Amino acid sequence: MLCVDKTGTLTANRMALRTLWTGSAAYDSLQAEAAPLQEALHEVLEFAVLASHRRAFDPIESAITNAGQRLLANTEQLHADWTLVDDYPLSPEMLAMSRVWQSPDRRERMIAAKGAPEAIVDLCHFDAAHRAMIAEQVASMAAIGLRVLGVARATFHAEVLPDNQHDFEFEFLGLVALEDPVRPDVPQAIAECHAAGIRVVMITGDHPATAVSVARQAGLAADGKVMTGVELAALSDDELRMRLADTAIFCRVQPEQKLRLVQAFRAGGEVVAMTGDGVNDAPALKAAHIGVAMGARGTDVAREAAALVLLNDDFSSLVTAVRYGRRVFANLRKAIVFVIAVHVPIVGLSIVPVLLGWPMLLMPVHILFLQLIIDPACSVVFEAEPLEADAMTARPRSPEAHLFDAAVLTRGLWQGAGLLALLLAVYAGGRFGTNSDDVARAMTFTVLVLSNLGLIQTNRFWGHTSWRGIGTSNSHFGWITLATLALLGVVLSIPGISRLFAFAPLTPALLLISAGVALLSLLWFEGVKWGLDRRRQPAR
Repeated sequence: MLCVDKTGTLTANRMALRTLWTGSAAYDSLQAEAAPLQEALHEVLEFAVLASHRRAFDPIESAITNAGQRLLANTEQLHADWTLVDDYPLSPEMLAMSRVWQSPDRRERMIAAKGAPEAIVDLCHFDAAHRAMIAEQVASMAAIGLRVLGVARATFHAEVLPDNQHDFEFEFLGLVALEDPVRPDVPQAIAECHAAGIRVVMITGDHPATAVSVARQAGLAADGKVMTGVELAALSDDELRMRLADTAIFCRVQPEQKLRLVQAFRAGGEVVAMTGDGVNDAPALKAAHIGVAMGARGTDVAREAAALVLLNDDFSSLVTAVRYGRRVFANLRKAIVFVIAVHVPIVGLSIVPVLLGWPMLLMPVHILFLQLIIDPACSVVFEAEPLEADAMTARPRSPEAHLFDAAVLTRGLWQGAGLLALLLAVYAGGRFGTNSDDVARAMTFTVLVLSNLGLIQTNRFWGHTSWRGIGTSNSHFGWITLATLALLGVVLSIPGISRLFAFAPLTPALLLISAGVALLSLLWFEGVKWGLDRRRQPAR
């Protein structure tokens, strides 16, 4: 379960003013970019700017301020000489903020308010008919994915300001709609999440219609049910858990309600990742299994509470993290299987000849050759192995799945035991056919080295046979194969080194037999993989 914010995660976080509306006039930046702003719209933009911080850090306020500087340039409606007296911040009870200004040439105070349209309408004390008319306009803007704010103004003559914004006599000025495009890579990233068995839900403070429009553009299940913060607050914990299964969009959500959603998802058995950037997001980030903070715009508190920080605040980075995580987990399991499988014949060839009264087969120099060449090689190869083609279409592994488990042990032991049996047969056959322990030892060691390369190749691919993966990009394996074969050739062909390994020269026929047995071992490894995969799909 991946719970994501809309602004800056699914969208580009590049807010720009798109529309101004007053009831009697309208402005659309796509249609009137070069035309001057109608005078009837000056006031709504003027008070939207006054209701924003002069040093804006919020993308919405930055977009409003920039639009004001551009569209109201050379007018008297940019009030750099006005003094801020006080402000009324956003609150869970009132999704609007008001700022109180003092003009140098007027005695009364000017109050500028902006916020959720329904909150501004409430401040203006409109009747039902007027509310419905504005709500219809808001819905039409939100339906195309715009972020809509209402703007109002008031004047106040007394010296002592009231404690509540409701005590001002607000006059509704109009609506400001802003556009924040969906990131171009988000639809593909969400499709990858769905294919990988990861459910994505959007949690935002936006209007329901805006949330649905953005969700549809992003590829979320916009046809599912939508839950608002008001609805969420009215539900009991049990009722909320019942609603979560078919709800993918949560809108008009307060920061503290994010924590409740995370707890509800966890109570339903989901493994939850949560994105956030604000101070108020910290409890939800901490409560999630994986809290993901935004590194570019996130607060220090959010980053400290999170388990993961995205440097570029990009949703596709989350999919990349999932992809890399699955790759690392799968490659570590493959390496463990190889380590188990390769040591079974080493241990067996060291013990069985002693038990059967045969001459020593593996000597310290042979084991040193294997440990210096094959074992480090496998680590490099498996670390560089790319993600298998079907890895991002597999269901997420169980939280109880371990890196080392019975499946890994069984696979390694079966592969190693079969190779040990082949090597013992080669040694016994070599001694019987050539009457030379040194020839038999050379043949057995050759098969062991070639089979170890086959073990690496087989375990590089758990989703298909190893010969289908020939040519798959992994230059490390190619270089290691060449280096190992070259060193093996040196050991077999140079008499002084051969004597050090207690080898006798092998004829071309014996070399061909050794290569054939190594190929037979590869078939055994593939048979083990096929047989175990039929019983259970290894966890990735």
